Amino acid sequence: MRPPIILSHGAESGPDATKVSALARLAESLGWSTLRPDYREDDALGLAGSVAPRLARLEALIRAQPVPPVLVGSSMGAFVSGLASLEQPVAGLFLMATPESIPGCEVDFDVSPDVPTVLIHGWRDELCPLDDMYAFAERRQLPLLILDDDHRLSESVDAIAGQFRLFLEHVAGRA
Repeated sequence: MRPPIILSHGAESGPDATKVSALARLAESLGWSTLRPDYREDDALGLAGSVAPRLARLEALIRAQPVPPVLVGSSMGAFVSGLASLEQPVAGLFLMATPESIPGCEVDFDVSPDVPTVLIHGWRDELCPLDDMYAFAERRQLPLLILDDDHRLSESVDAIAGQFRLFLEHVAGRA
């Protein structure tokens, strides 16, 4: 049984965001099931205030799955997906434009060391410094794809989709 895929949008976004929607369509075309939680109510609490309720919502969704899911996240969605992997079993992490920290939040970004993880970031990310994610990837020896794009990664959706397809093939091979 293929694991389901839970795609988490960033702050000031929604479950129909461009990248999340494109990756969901790709996964579904390949026979994967997808879920896209809506965190907009949580996001009304501000960046730091939304972390705990987002994390609780995501962890409840993970626990409701028949097998550990693949987590996909963009920005704040990536941040909470990584944190969720520390508490819940997951099959993989595909994380984009990830902040290493959230101002006012007591915890910094982290991921379970036992989970296949791919990080994608833009050279020109104006919100989440590349240097922070580069240092994180180096410490953990994780793959980091750096694209000529800004925080939204909107110019790189096709390249990201290609990497996502390869990632799903890798995850499927491990199942």
